Amino acid sequence: MNHITVKIDGMMCGMCEAHICDTIRRVFPEAKKVTASRKHGEATFLSENIIELEMLKKAIADTGYTFVSVSVEPYQKRGLFRR
Repeated sequence: MNHITVKIDGMMCGMCEAHICDTIRRVFPEAKKVTASRKHGEATFLSENIIELEMLKKAIADTGYTFVSVSVEPYQKRGLFRR
């Protein structure tokens, strides 16, 4: 499982966050725990598959926002006591 963080410019409100989340879910149907934050200028999600960077860039550009960068890290589920 991979934890993907996408830096995005142009989100100004809650509807912008929802628009980005909907776009990620549409382009990557296997995406889980999709969230976006205008405050931090990023969206995050989990995926078992390797994402295609060009598809992600195009999807964000098509919605009118600016793709800045992406980072992919292995996801490790934390236990109840965060060990």
